[in-house]
Amino acid sequence: MTETQVDFAVFGSSTLAGLVAVLLASRHKRKVVMIGDAQARYRLPRTLDISVAPITRPETWALLKACLPDISKLITKIGRRHALRRIDPIFFADGAAAREALGHFSHLARAHGMVLETVPPAQIGADRAALRISDAVNINRAGFEPALEAWLVELGIRRFDPETTMMAPGGATTIKAGDDEAIVAHRAILVDDAAIFRTLPGWQWPAQLLRRPRATILTASSRHLAGPIMIQLDSGTTLVQHEEGGMAAMGPGNLGDFSAQLAGLLADSGQLQQVGQVGYDALLPDDGAPLLGPVAADGPLILTGLGPIGAFLAPTLARWIAGEASSEEAEWCEARRADKRGLGPSVAEFNFRIEEQAA
Repeated sequence: MTETQVDFAVFGSSTLAGLVAVLLASRHKRKVVMIGDAQARYRLPRTLDISVAPITRPETWALLKACLPDISKLITKIGRRHALRRIDPIFFADGAAAREALGHFSHLARAHGMVLETVPPAQIGADRAALRISDAVNINRAGFEPALEAWLVELGIRRFDPETTMMAPGGATTIKAGDDEAIVAHRAILVDDAAIFRTLPGWQWPAQLLRRPRATILTASSRHLAGPIMIQLDSGTTLVQHEEGGMAAMGPGNLGDFSAQLAGLLADSGQLQQVGQVGYDALLPDDGAPLLGPVAADGPLILTGLGPIGAFLAPTLARWIAGEASSEEAEWCEARRADKRGLGPSVAEFNFRIEEQAA
């Protein structure tokens, strides 16, 4: 049997996983394989990729702003002009704690060049605070993901089924590529929640990593939302308007709980017909900040808790993994290492667990 050596095995099917693999291979000249199924085009969404989020750390805003031109150019190069769309998302809050967070978020967003406007109650509902952000970008996954898969093939990055892999202490991964070939990756990088669930035993999880139920519900309705994407700060519920009508809603809790929460949230939108739903588990850092790096001295690398902006930070993450990050990038990533959390200044970000913590 022949044995092929590569540098990294990237576990995941998300946009972030694919972009990290592309960047490590094309810019940093590392040998890379991917582990995991390609994204199913018609599967109900569980996350989205958008260039803004309720970030509360100035250094994270600065990093995102620095990455955006580069990663936007790469995404457009891979998926052409339809890969990115410009949108004006709305962030809204109902409770007092979420309103306070919205105010802090708005100050930082404006300080980093974002244009915000208040959404009037007639559009968003009475007793609700809401801000619309102009000219954010959103990755159109339906158009981008097939192009990304083709790009991976062009770069010679092979994709394997998770069942063909075996991870050893130290994060090295052996892949059975066929009867006569084995591939050994020196380090595993676990990106998606599903990859961490499947690959990393619970006892190896960082103490800050929480497993929580979530759900996605697809609805049919003739009513349109106030914005193409709406994010509630109280719970993290995300509403995505479909061009053909209806919407996808993603949020916390099991299907029953989230369905009831959604009905209350959209009480003014009339009858909502559910046409699809799925429940699943997701990972959530307890302080809202990303968890990066090795889970232990001899464990695989994880990239989790990055939220909707994760794909847009891919250039920094790839440089850090390759050991080629700038001093500012390295400082940001090192402060968020899973095995160093709590040893330096706090890196906590806005936490969508406001409702859970208040209960």
